[in-house]
Amino acid sequence: MEAIKKRMNALRLEADDSNSKVDDLSAKVKTLEQETLAKEQEITSLQHKNSVLEQEVEKLERLHGEAKASAEESAQHGTQNEGLTRKLQLLEEEAEENEKNLRETNEKLRQTDVKAGHYERKVQALEAARDQWETKYEEMAKKYADTKKELDDFVAEIGNI
Repeated sequence: MEAIKKRMNALRLEADDSNSKVDDLSAKVKTLEQETLAKEQEITSLQHKNSVLEQEVEKLERLHGEAKASAEESAQHGTQNEGLTRKLQLLEEEAEENEKNLRETNEKLRQTDVKAGHYERKVQALEAARDQWETKYEEMAKKYADTKKELDDFVAEIGNI
């Protein structure tokens, strides 16, 4: 009988451990699902950005091809080709600069979000402190009014004597 009780206790402990592990793993699964969703959204965003950039590249490549064709057709168009090539180079540089600006803007946005969260927590803390001070003020005002009434009553009583 004692052995059965020990075995039952051991099985209960093992079941509790298993339940605890299941809870931990369920929490991890939920966290991973949330991370997966965030990553999928990021992938979708990046795919869109990639398609926009690919269209830009195709446009630039088309312009570059047209510029080369013009140069081959005639030596007179050499200056035009140089102008188009320069325009292409400027557009590529502009695209690179825009990518750099986008990365910087995203980083600033992330930092701003972090700061906003920090300030929101500060505001909440200050509002809680303000509420406490208002409560204390109301209590003190009530005590003051009660004490003043007592004093006025006392002064009136002394005046009647």
